[in-house]
Amino acid sequence: MMQQFDRAAEDLGNSIHFEHVNVTIPDQRLATLFYVAGLGLTRDPYLMVSDTNMWVNAGRSQFHLPNGTPQVLRGHTGIVIAGRAALLERLASVAKKLEGTAFAYREHNDHVEAICPWGNRVRCYEPDAARFGRITLGIPYVEFDVPVGTAKAICAFYPAVMGMQAELVNGDGTVARVNAGKNQYLQFRETDRALPDYDGHHVQIYITDFSGPYRRLRERGLISQEDNQYQYRFRDIVDLDSGKHLFTVEHEVRSATHPMFMRPLVNRNPAETNRTYAPGHEEWAWAMGPDEYDRR
Repeated sequence: MMQQFDRAAEDLGNSIHFEHVNVTIPDQRLATLFYVAGLGLTRDPYLMVSDTNMWVNAGRSQFHLPNGTPQVLRGHTGIVIAGRAALLERLASVAKKLEGTAFAYREHNDHVEAICPWGNRVRCYEPDAARFGRITLGIPYVEFDVPVGTAKAICAFYPAVMGMQAELVNGDGTVARVNAGKNQYLQFRETDRALPDYDGHHVQIYITDFSGPYRRLRERGLISQEDNQYQYRFRDIVDLDSGKHLFTVEHEVRSATHPMFMRPLVNRNPAETNRTYAPGHEEWAWAMGPDEYDRR
């Protein structure tokens, strides 16, 4: 008898990779202490190496940190990074230098939450094949806090307009979970807390059907910026029937023909220092090896 497979389980929808979260920051030194020395990530050695912007690699994704008035994402970013004890040591090592800022960190059962000097929250998880797939270093999701009563309509917006798969999850709150790539999601969690005004931060995705969503967004007057041949942006998520505004976050939308699609990123092993150096261990593998993954 021929083996049966769930072919739908491998469908990604239109979005095939989530690349970066972009928030402006006023001080590269403090950002380096948090993202590089504290979290253990890697400043991109090739692009944005001056003092006007810095890109920080996290597996195959990035944080983009251009200079400016600090922006704070309304929600949090999830990252997978191995070694909780080492992470806690790194965060403790930068605490003194980050005194007087919003920096903080605390342990929870399944993650460590770290807060950047300007208030952005990052939840750090250990690799977990059942939860995050093969990823050992990267950004599996970005979660936004949205008003009560909006998640269902947000869940309808992405498949209809962007061609991105989405599901409504009711568990610890109501969440619209949108597939943004392999083992990557945009999540919109309802909250009754008052939300701050949108300050301009953005996220970036790559999609395969580039013109279809563009056409549908333009028909609704939602295109906010025309960047170049390979890229456009939109900000507002709206109710499909009424046109009512639901939530605002800028989406930088790129085609899969974009010159930087899946550009290889350098990820250092933060355990290596001049005192612990071991040849051949400078780089951090962003995915599990076959033996490790097969033990899930």
